[in-house]
Amino acid sequence: MKQIEIKNKLLSDVEGLKTQEGYLNAGYPNYSKLFGRDSLITAWQMLEIDPRIARATLEILAKHQGRVIDRQSEEEPGKILHEFEGSNPEWRFPYFGSVDSTMLFVVVASKYFQRTHDEAFILEIWDNIVAAVNWMRVYGDVDHDHFFEYERKNPHGLFHQGWRDSFVDHLKIAPPVAIVEAQGYAYAAYHDACYLAEQLGKDMILLGEAKRLQEAFQKYFWWEEESYYYLALDCVNTPRKSVSSNPGHLLFTGIIPERLREKVVSRLFEPDIFTPYGIRTVSENDPDFDPLSYHLGSIWPHDNWIIYCGLMELGFTKEAQQIKTALLSAYNELGHMPELFGVKDGKVVSLSGGATQLGAGGHSIKANPLQAWATCALLNMIR
Repeated sequence: MKQIEIKNKLLSDVEGLKTQEGYLNAGYPNYSKLFGRDSLITAWQMLEIDPRIARATLEILAKHQGRVIDRQSEEEPGKILHEFEGSNPEWRFPYFGSVDSTMLFVVVASKYFQRTHDEAFILEIWDNIVAAVNWMRVYGDVDHDHFFEYERKNPHGLFHQGWRDSFVDHLKIAPPVAIVEAQGYAYAAYHDACYLAEQLGKDMILLGEAKRLQEAFQKYFWWEEESYYYLALDCVNTPRKSVSSNPGHLLFTGIIPERLREKVVSRLFEPDIFTPYGIRTVSENDPDFDPLSYHLGSIWPHDNWIIYCGLMELGFTKEAQQIKTALLSAYNELGHMPELFGVKDGKVVSLSGGATQLGAGGHSIKANPLQAWATCALLNMIR
């Protein structure tokens, strides 16, 4: 299919997800509602196409920003929600079980300003940005070790609260968990908050905290044997040795020292994790690898897009093009860009629609056929 035809189809899908308020629902038929992380990443993906989506997303998330401490909803002052509404009787909505939505709120606000120079709007949500940064400093790093950790407050809440979230411990990490990509998001958020403060004539002194985070991160997260970063640190700062796509998210954040960037990029494109259809969530060499799993070996377009973004920012254009080509190949094979898909024996396996696939553990997988951050990932690449 020609790229112009793909682009038009993706634009049509985006219009179908747009709400009256202007933000995008996370997907269809499942997740047809506002999320924190998903909606912010989608807004970022659409900035060059329609920045009004980012403004609407920031506006509604600011409106529902955390104000009190509530263990059932996992709300905390300044925190950005995970999921706006739902039917889980054990939760109170909005539900706030996300370690990274708050950081991404600051990052996307900065990117929106850089794209539009809409100073009036950023001034409107400035108090929300300050509250988000305060959440990072007070609640995000409770033990003051410079790392941002999560541990559910509601025993029925999400056990893992990064983007590979789950009700169970599928990542095999004892909480509190310092997941790798959240450290990079926090580093970027510190710098972005300072940038916005400077542009608006406000006071915001965070660069010292950013530097201390970077130094601690490099000391504890660097995996010398793999020339890569660990997936996470557990409750006693023991590293989780799993080669995953997660460290690829660090590329756009600036937290990786320049001398190590090429090593990280090279590891992402080794054949145990890179396929002709995209980068897997987990290496084939991992003992938990399952190409048809939800989070342990499948391919997520939005995950690949964040890596693609970092590659473009750092000048690794050849590698970025490989990801773009890979997702286009997947689209042409599948006929759409779903939430996730599998690659087994060198072939794409649809995990959405039709018969539900069974992973190696016997668990069923049914990906959402239309997911905003997957659709907008490819749309951003070919815009």
